Amino acid sequence: MAEAIVLKYEISPDDFTRAGEASSDVKGKLKQMGVSPAAVRKVAIAMYEGEINMVIHAKGGEITVEITPERIRMILADVGPGIPDIDLAMKAGYSTAPDEVRNLGFGAGMGLPNMKKYTDTMEIETELGVGTTITMTVNL
Repeated sequence: MAEAIVLKYEISPDDFTRAGEASSDVKGKLKQMGVSPAAVRKVAIAMYEGEINMVIHAKGGEITVEITPERIRMILADVGPGIPDIDLAMKAGYSTAPDEVRNLGFGAGMGLPNMKKYTDTMEIETELGVGTTITMTVNL
């Protein structure tokens, strides 16, 4: 694997039936490449949480995954409302998910905290009314 492998996924808004397909696909590809089970698990959890956030809070978006021998970088870019208070959003249990989403078993307020917990680096760029881009890295 000399150069980066780049995977792109379109995430549909409000589509809970397909939520998780992108992270599941990446998990399968990483396993095929022989990436360590610990790294595969971290990537799968962090990406799934981000994917669910895009479905719940944003109007969809795109996930780009860059795989190199050194690291796996996930760039989640949405066109959602933005995050008004990142510090508050990072608190475990804090959620702005509507009741209908919570009734489906999502929106427990663990998305961003888990994304940070299962990655080596996480950066959030957000602009209200424009969208949010989250870049996460898992070192190999």
